[in-house]
Amino acid sequence: MQRRLFFKKTVSLVSAAYFAPQVVIGSAAQIGKKEDLKLRFAVASDGHYGQKNTDYELFFKDIVKHLNQEKKKNQLDFALFNGDLIHDDPKFLPLAKNAFDKLKMPYYTTQGNHDMVSKEVWQQTWGYPVNHDFVLGDYAFLLGTTSNEKGQYLCADVSWLSERLDFHANKKYVFIFLHITQKSWTKNAVDCPDVINAIEKHNNVAAIFHGHDHDEDSLKKISDQSPRNYFFDGHFGGSWGTLYRGYRIVEIYKDETVYTYQFNPEPLPMINSYKWKG
Repeated sequence: MQRRLFFKKTVSLVSAAYFAPQVVIGSAAQIGKKEDLKLRFAVASDGHYGQKNTDYELFFKDIVKHLNQEKKKNQLDFALFNGDLIHDDPKFLPLAKNAFDKLKMPYYTTQGNHDMVSKEVWQQTWGYPVNHDFVLGDYAFLLGTTSNEKGQYLCADVSWLSERLDFHANKKYVFIFLHITQKSWTKNAVDCPDVINAIEKHNNVAAIFHGHDHDEDSLKKISDQSPRNYFFDGHFGGSWGTLYRGYRIVEIYKDETVYTYQFNPEPLPMINSYKWKG
C-alpha cells in the first residue's frame, strides 16, 4: 500500500518547518463534511505538571477547557497525552490524573522521561500498562513507553511493537504514539534503527506521533520515498518550546483520507496541516 501525502503550505510562525509560511486563521473544525467524518482525535504532550516556576495548574486547566470545547463544537472521540504528563516527582501523577478526569471524552496516556514512576504505579493509575494498544473500528492505536522510572531515554520495546503491528496487520490504519523521537532528528532524540525498521515495513502505519521536543510541531520523514509520517505537537506545558501551547487534531474520513493539523487555541491559527490517503 502506497500512501500519498498532500502538503498544505501552512507552518508555524515560531518554529522551523519545511515550507514557506501561510498561516490559516480559523476555528479548530473538521476540514471535510461532518457527515463524512469517521473518527476525530486530539494529540497533546508535555504538560509537566509540577515543574517549578511554571503555571502548570493553569496549563492543565487550559488544555482540558480547549479540548472540552472541541468536543462540544466538533466531534472529538478521544484525546491522547503523549508523555511528560508530570515533572519527575511521582506525587504529581494523581494530581495530573485529577485534572485530566475533567475531560468530557475518553483519554489515553503514554509514559515520557519525566513521568518517573514504576510500571506498577503507571498501571495502577491509568488502568493499563506502559505498553498498551486499543482498537476503534478499522483503526488500531499503539501506545509505547520510551523511558522508565529513572527517566532514561530509551528505544521502544521493539518486540512488543513488532508483535502488535503484526497482530493489527488487518486494520486499515495503525497510529503509533511514542514520546521520545526514535531517530536522531533532534538533540533530544534517541537513535533506534530497529524500531524505525519495524515501523517502516508495516504498510498500514498511517502516522507516528512524538512529544518530547517542545520546539517541534510539524512533520518529519525518514526519506522522500517513505510513506510514513512522523508528527510532533509542540507542548501544552513546561518552560520552553514553541511560543504557543497547543495540540494536534487528527481526522479520518469515510474515503480513508487522513487530515491532521497543529492548532494554537488562543489566537486560533491553524499552524500547519497535512493530508494523505492510503
